[in-house]
Amino acid sequence: MEKWTRWQLWAAAVAGAAAALSPLVIEMDDTATWTMVILGIVTAVVALGAMAEAEEKMSGYALVLLGALFVGSPWAMDIASTDNDVAVTAWIVGAVAVIAGLLTVPQVEERMHHRAIPH
Repeated sequence: MEKWTRWQLWAAAVAGAAAALSPLVIEMDDTATWTMVILGIVTAVVALGAMAEAEEKMSGYALVLLGALFVGSPWAMDIASTDNDVAVTAWIVGAVAVIAGLLTVPQVEERMHHRAIPH
């Protein structure tokens, strides 16, 4: 696999960056701000790191975990029912990270790129 070519990781990197920057456009308390910034930066760094190392295999699992943390964070911060903008942002970013992670897990990626050669 060539470096910097996996669209799934680009999607996760952009979603992470959007989450990290979301406090600039969405009003949220300090806990939500730091949660979105830290999880967003870590998600973007994991995705970019995976693209830089073409043969890196653990990033898919890390993205699934980070996505699950994003999805659960509105409930952990107790804002799921009171701050819809933050919750929806976290859920969307989480879904993108989980899907990107699942699509880059080695077993799934191998199946996606496996092609039978006709004889």
